[in-house]
Amino acid sequence: MEEFKNKVAWITGASSGIGEALAYSYAKKGAYLILSGRNKEALEAVQKNCLLFTDKCEILSFDMLDIQSFKNIVAQANSYFGKIDFLCNNAGISQRSLIVDTPIEIDRKVMELDYFSQVGLTKEVLPYFQKQQSGHIIVISSVAGKYGFHYRSAYSAAKHALVGFFETLRLELKDIPIYVTLVYPGRIHTNISINAIKADGTQHGIMDEAQEKGIAADLCAEKILKGVRKKKVELLIGREELILVYMKRWFPALYYKFVLKVKPN
Repeated sequence: MEEFKNKVAWITGASSGIGEALAYSYAKKGAYLILSGRNKEALEAVQKNCLLFTDKCEILSFDMLDIQSFKNIVAQANSYFGKIDFLCNNAGISQRSLIVDTPIEIDRKVMELDYFSQVGLTKEVLPYFQKQQSGHIIVISSVAGKYGFHYRSAYSAAKHALVGFFETLRLELKDIPIYVTLVYPGRIHTNISINAIKADGTQHGIMDEAQEKGIAADLCAEKILKGVRKKKVELLIGREELILVYMKRWFPALYYKFVLKVKPN
């Protein structure tokens, strides 16, 4: 796709899952890449694979919770290629715990990573996009950003918050060719449930049954880039779990009865 050739895509959470798959999809289309995350060794492995398809791929490892560093981080990212065309806000963590058992510190931790870090990074990138009068922000929300679900209260809250912020941003950018695409993945076969945190802050460590049967991350990534190419404002990606989204929109009374019967994982 010529739309991506020689364009610069900066992907957070690029060491695994959807972020890693996005890196490969962009690379195969000739894009230049900036890969970010905390695990530098894992990023280097992804970089090596990307360089099989593109000749420019940089690593910018940093902690998404260190929001105070973002101004310098964004300046460094922009210095690699002199521009950023796509900002892929993908970093985040999920949760598996009942509300009654979950201390507020866990809610804050999830909200800081899944919401405030995405907002903070975007705020620092925006002046660059405005100066170059172009740019595209891809935000990985979740179907949990469309409806609440068992054991994911903090995660769902953060994903809902992303929607409110970035839908507002899209309105404020209506007179500038800067685009916002909100992505709502359903069950994608990644390690998100394994890496999710429990009420005590430890790792869930279990692959959810539904997650294991989810669509492949590389297929998800291709669907995302297809939507980005078309400048879609939102993308729903998944299988039967998407029914709940449409049910809530068109038949809310039925939705509230049905969702109680859905298996938690």
